[in-house]
Amino acid sequence: MFELNPDKHYPKETESRVVVRFQDCDPLRHLNNAKYFDYFFNAREDQVPKLYGVEMIDFIQKYKAAWVVYNHNIAYVKPAKVGEWVRIMSRLLWHNHNTVVVEYYMTDDSKKELKTLLWTTMRYVTIKEGISTNHTGAVEDFLKATSENLDISSMTIADRVKFLKYNLKQI
Repeated sequence: MFELNPDKHYPKETESRVVVRFQDCDPLRHLNNAKYFDYFFNAREDQVPKLYGVEMIDFIQKYKAAWVVYNHNIAYVKPAKVGEWVRIMSRLLWHNHNTVVVEYYMTDDSKKELKTLLWTTMRYVTIKEGISTNHTGAVEDFLKATSENLDISSMTIADRVKFLKYNLKQI
């Protein structure tokens, strides 16, 4: 279970390096649009325990609540192609008392070219009743420690694509 250490620096971004698999591609040898979700979610699921020492199932069991997706916003910028090595980054972009927005993005292996950007919005709900509930305890500590908590109220995904593309060119 996550225990906040005030003296510890918690990285805001996770990163994985993966190869685009043949079976995940369409006839044009591009990663199938639906498969981006698998790549993003699997990468984050692998990295969160390594970086933060917590399994999401621990939060679910202790607090009897979980995040459920109610919105995806995705921008396909450049195709990921069969056999290509790519980088997948994710971060908790924003949160409030019962909602989180996780940002995922994929680049080429050298992190110079943005391929895809995904924002996933999730509501925190009780397992038994399925009603919205507030983040509390270690969940709230985890969110505060690991979130960028950007003001996204006036930001569009197109704005974020421009921002990321610009920043990648600066690397």
